Amino acid sequence: MVAVRVRASFLAITGLLLLTGCESPVGGAAAPSVSTSAPSPITSSSSPPPSSTSSSAPSSSASSAPAQVPGSKVVVLDAGHNGGNGSHAAEINKLVPAGRGEMKPCNTTGTSTNAGYPEHAFTFDVTQRVGAALAAKGVKVVYTRTDDKGIGPCVDKRAATGNSANADAVVSIHADGSTAAGSRGFHVAYSSPPLNAQQGEPSTRLSKTLRDGLRSAGFPPANYIGKDGLAPRADLGGLNLSTRPAALVECGNMRNAGEAASMTSADGRQKYADAIAAAIETYLG
Repeated sequence: MVAVRVRASFLAITGLLLLTGCESPVGGAAAPSVSTSAPSPITSSSSPPPSSTSSSAPSSSASSAPAQVPGSKVVVLDAGHNGGNGSHAAEINKLVPAGRGEMKPCNTTGTSTNAGYPEHAFTFDVTQRVGAALAAKGVKVVYTRTDDKGIGPCVDKRAATGNSANADAVVSIHADGSTAAGSRGFHVAYSSPPLNAQQGEPSTRLSKTLRDGLRSAGFPPANYIGKDGLAPRADLGGLNLSTRPAALVECGNMRNAGEAASMTSADGRQKYADAIAAAIETYLG
């Protein structure tokens, strides 16, 4: 009887597996919550269903993709920010390596439209749409986060996901929040000056291909940052720490009324995703 009771007690114990730019420290207030307008995630064959668990500490949550077809390409998609960041300031403000000898906050809350639609929801939805399109073409897709309820991952962990996957391309998807009057348009950032060979020609070519794809789809280049849709940056940890071809797309300005309207509509998000996916395909050749 003692052995039976011990075994029953052991079986009753379960563990909980915790899963879990626009880079500015989290303030005292959480990011706007707009759960009624947050998009439902679109899943593809290369990503598991979004997790319903939340984390108490930032961690990487890359997807487990199916067995890779020999010769197929690997793309890591990084949806900016995360839905739980705004309510976990201590974790998100923790300093982590950001490259070039600098330390920066783990992650940030991101921005939002004036009506409160958050960047983290926009980036997650667009990223899932891009991933679905690429997976349908036989590309192995890995995500740095697989839900919009967690915390982080930190920028160094996001970069590590692309590095460990030996990705052919790493694309981080964001939206900007400039409040300067008349600011509008997309821009594509890359690490400059390069810290390794992959941050040189491969990353600049990836950035230019993304720029050309967005421009061909009718999106205007930014009129307030960078030049001709490109913005070389030395301060973005996810790019500085990458040893794979990497670029960060700021899809537009969420504080611009016209671009905000596009970002908050499913059709608008699909148009962004189509342009980004097509550009990645072109880059992969």
